[in-house]
Amino acid sequence: MSTLRFGYGTNGLTDVRLPDALRLLADLGYDGVGLTLDHMHLDPLAEDLPARTARVGGLLAELNLSVTVETGARYVLDPRAKHGPSLLDPDPERRALRTGLLVTAVRVAAELGAHAVHCFSGVLPSGQDEGAAWDRLLGALAPVLDAADTAGVPLAIEPEPGHLVGDLAGFHRLRGLLGDPAPLGLTLDIGHCQCLEPKPPADCVAEAAPWLRHVQIEDMRRGVHEHLPFGDGEIDFPPVLAALEATGYRGLTVVELPRHSHAGPHHAALSLPFLREAARRAAEGGNGGHGAEAARVTPGGVPA
Repeated sequence: MSTLRFGYGTNGLTDVRLPDALRLLADLGYDGVGLTLDHMHLDPLAEDLPARTARVGGLLAELNLSVTVETGARYVLDPRAKHGPSLLDPDPERRALRTGLLVTAVRVAAELGAHAVHCFSGVLPSGQDEGAAWDRLLGALAPVLDAADTAGVPLAIEPEPGHLVGDLAGFHRLRGLLGDPAPLGLTLDIGHCQCLEPKPPADCVAEAAPWLRHVQIEDMRRGVHEHLPFGDGEIDFPPVLAALEATGYRGLTVVELPRHSHAGPHHAALSLPFLREAARRAAEGGNGGHGAEAARVTPGGVPA
């Protein structure tokens, strides 16, 4: 029997109020939620954050949902710049805004009992020197890692295609430059492995095992960074889930479909049965979490 624990990301449920989204996921049978701090879901910049966090924590406990805090909101800091400002911003004051958001996320995570805080490096600004960008990243992460260490909540950085830390090799470079600090871990996105890593996703899982603190999952095609519902891409999921099970990872594996919020409840309802069936096949040593059978488990989407 699989011990994997599945969640769904609130960045794929942005048209649903947070309490309603949490109740939906609990009713569907999810083990937890990837909670993206954003203006519609536990706004990290609005007033009374501690009180609002406490209410969310109470509801999570009532619903028996685990949580990871995610920080990939597109416009939470700057309404004109997607994911801006980043940890690489040349302006130290703007860079400090991102660092401050991540420190706040660590505090929220500690209050919620989250098993990790997710983040990413950001895209290298146009015309900027890469070496200087790495220096800025190290400096900007230092207060966040200190906060994570104090709170006892791992910081799980995600290699994001097109970012300075864009793949697993980039994560290991960052880890080495920082001196391999204990609070620093990895968010592994299974789709990203399919998209650009040189090895198959299952091999990526096995090699990333010592640093795994958070896992995101969706379907994807080679060379195309587009998050797809299960069955619409190229990933064979039973071997991936078997590899994940073998690592002993006990955090959440969170479905990430941020561009499918218009049909979020629909995809949430379909994703968990798909993953459970793929996990069952993995446990039995079978294959086939993709293709015709996946299409049967996960029928076509609904129109916007």
